[in-house]
Amino acid sequence: MPAMSGASPDVLVVGAGLAGLACAVDLLRAGLSVRVVEASDGVGGRMRSDRHEGFVIDRGFQVFNTSYPQVKRRLSLPALKLRPFTPGVVVHTERGNLRFTDPTRAPHRFSDLRPGRLASARDLLALGVLSARDVLGPVGPLKRGEDRTTWTALSAAGFSEEFIERFFRPFLSGVFLEDELETSSRFFHLVWRSMVRGTLCLPARGIGAVPAQLAAGLPADVVSLERPVERLTDDGVLLASGQEVAARAVVVATGPGPAASLLPGLVVPVSRVVTTYYHATGGPSPLPEPTLLTDSERRFLNTCVLSEVQSGYAPAGRHLVATSVLGADEPGREALVRTALAEVYGTGTDGWELLTVRTVPDALPAMPPPQPLSRTAWVGPGRYVCGDHRATGSVQGALASGTRAARTVLRDLASSN
Repeated sequence: MPAMSGASPDVLVVGAGLAGLACAVDLLRAGLSVRVVEASDGVGGRMRSDRHEGFVIDRGFQVFNTSYPQVKRRLSLPALKLRPFTPGVVVHTERGNLRFTDPTRAPHRFSDLRPGRLASARDLLALGVLSARDVLGPVGPLKRGEDRTTWTALSAAGFSEEFIERFFRPFLSGVFLEDELETSSRFFHLVWRSMVRGTLCLPARGIGAVPAQLAAGLPADVVSLERPVERLTDDGVLLASGQEVAARAVVVATGPGPAASLLPGLVVPVSRVVTTYYHATGGPSPLPEPTLLTDSERRFLNTCVLSEVQSGYAPAGRHLVATSVLGADEPGREALVRTALAEVYGTGTDGWELLTVRTVPDALPAMPPPQPLSRTAWVGPGRYVCGDHRATGSVQGALASGTRAARTVLRDLASSN
């Protein structure tokens, strides 16, 4: 591969995920010269999509929330051609599939919330109070409130143990990628606020269209792919190819593992691991609606017919089903998932084709309380770090972390002139 050419940039960003791209955009707008080096063959980090036998395969099941402030600021939502999920979930319980719908979005489904189906009258009242406080009030108190586990916060909010086990635990396990509800209650309240205020969607060309749109707004020579960094040097970085690239500042915008390797002494959180099984099937759709299903028995995190959300995710006449589980793939695990899916969808799954399995080792940072909602970008003179592991492990967190890193770099370089 030919060496990178051109003058040394003011700032070198290592990693072309959401955080790195956002950082690069802000630095360029401020008038600095920037280069982004990415180890893989594409932008997006974990937020990428592939074409596989005519199907769109996201690298792990992901959804896109339209309510995030950074999303509204940085992206053209119409260009993504978003299609929404149903505003609610179907929960598989010992009494069969029970639907839980947001009545403010789907008033015709209000009967789904009748007391005694999934929730008692007491639980419905507690849910109304919780949602009103989180959605209608200012965000500041949510960020500054007492931090405890999500389980403790839900219990204190008046929810019954039965409702927590039937609804919150299976649903939030797919959000937090842990099934003990030990995640920070501050983060829970922010997530709940964003979900109720926003719409969960998928882009027409897959989740990878989100970082691709950010990258498309950069000059063509800014991002260099397949340029892994060996280590940081006194003057910049040393690429694995042996080429040295000098820069006044280096921003490490990788996942937590590579960041810790490039920045010795950097403390990174434990990462959650998730595996998604992608099955293809023909004939009638297993569930002819764009709805997320969860399982109160916790045999999987969630499952969805993605081609019901975006028809282009599957070829004509086929359906794409994504099912996620905690942890890595293991021998025999897919067979157990397939058996559970037959029960949940109420249809035979023996004929379903396993298209591919995607395990994401650094899918989300663990966020037990007390949890800082952001961490400093400054590591040392001329050294900075950003990424969702420095924030709340979300699209909003990644973009905000990149914004914060750019702001810190601009401040430091201005003061050094």
